[in-house]
Amino acid sequence: MSKTSPAIIWFRCDLRLADNPALQAGVQSGKPLILLYVDEVNRGRDLGGAANVWLHHSLNSFSNSIAEKGGTLILRRGQAAEILNDILAQTGADEVHWNRRYEGWARDIDQAIKSDLKGRGLTVESHKANLLTEPWEVATKTGGFYKVFTPFWRAARASFTVDPALPGPEKINSVQGLESENISDWDLLPGSLDWDEKIMAYHDAGEAHAMQRLTQFLDGPIKKYDVQRDRPDDEMGTSKLSPHLAFGEISPRQIWNAAHGTGGDSDKFLSEIGWREFSYTLLFYNPNLASQNYKAEFDKFPWQSDSTKVEAWRRGQTGYPFVDAGMRELWQTGWQHNRVRMVCASFLIKHLLTDWRVGEAWYWDTLLEADPASNAASWQWVAGSGADASPYFRIFNPFTQGEKFDPNGDYVRKYVPELAKLPKKYIHQPWTAPEQILTQAGVALGKTYPKPIVEHKAARELALAGYKKSRG
Repeated sequence: MSKTSPAIIWFRCDLRLADNPALQAGVQSGKPLILLYVDEVNRGRDLGGAANVWLHHSLNSFSNSIAEKGGTLILRRGQAAEILNDILAQTGADEVHWNRRYEGWARDIDQAIKSDLKGRGLTVESHKANLLTEPWEVATKTGGFYKVFTPFWRAARASFTVDPALPGPEKINSVQGLESENISDWDLLPGSLDWDEKIMAYHDAGEAHAMQRLTQFLDGPIKKYDVQRDRPDDEMGTSKLSPHLAFGEISPRQIWNAAHGTGGDSDKFLSEIGWREFSYTLLFYNPNLASQNYKAEFDKFPWQSDSTKVEAWRRGQTGYPFVDAGMRELWQTGWQHNRVRMVCASFLIKHLLTDWRVGEAWYWDTLLEADPASNAASWQWVAGSGADASPYFRIFNPFTQGEKFDPNGDYVRKYVPELAKLPKKYIHQPWTAPEQILTQAGVALGKTYPKPIVEHKAARELALAGYKKSRG
């Protein structure tokens, strides 16, 4: 292959310069590079609104980082195969690199493109970049994939070796003069709404900010992670790396190498990376993970979705302060604390008897990371319909969860300010407060704050009866 013929680096969910195997392969080839990002119109599932907001800012940051190294990021919208063919015809490029992705629709597209280009004599290489272990690399003794997390993670840790992260290029020799679309024409931001400005006030997209957030987390909070990770009232209790990881602004290998062996609760933190790995294994072997019950027995579950109650859940108006705080946090910031995610998901599924797919779709639209594997696997875990799922009869009590993990009510006061003046004794169960206390706090149940839309004990019994019925 001629070194004067360009090489195309096709970026997808890997918007970083450091530890980017596809980019490094291109740099090492000595060829001039065409750095391409495609907004694919034939993707299996469109990104949600919040994810599009992050993508807009992440691409801007990535483009600037590339420019600082002397390169140019080319943006195109359309079908990837057609765009690649157009660039190949225009430039005579004879080499293409990308980092692998794992959704069924994406694998189909990538395989078709690779077969076509290789058949025409081009060099086409895909690289491992976004997982510590490929879904097919950790197999059971019978050759299948693990369906339970703990043995999966045990086997994965025993089998993989995490190499040092790759450095970013010092300079990028980029092909100039190629047409690039303007990201503002892609309408990734929500038009007249200022939602994007509100949620991004809590976050900073881009590779540099991802590394900064990791460093800050490892400098202190990780030492108490096992305890503090369940406390939504502690803003530093979790790493908040999930959006950066979902868009590939940071790699799991970078996180692993930085956190491994740092002491404190690093193993517990890294097991969360393990859950992501496990989720991608499930997605790889179950491409419809976001739309089909992993356990077929749940196909018969008697869901009783009430649109009015579902809307109250979305808006944080259920009358259960811990749930409402979580749903408002999600809407206001595009992120939600992990403990609260479990409680809010359980409430929708088991208190409101709503199909988990309704919740998965809402989080897909409102979570900045909107990860195709973790989002679906986690919703199925709560529902009891997934692999290694929490049993259906495990039903989170919304107010005792709040009392345990937000004992002073600070999290509720932040996101449900109409309850801010209630004493901590009543803030998670305002309906138990004497009328005088409610009046002093400026709370009028049913007016300034809703009464519970369901009664906990009755809802729990109804959910268990539905589960029993679905099992025959």
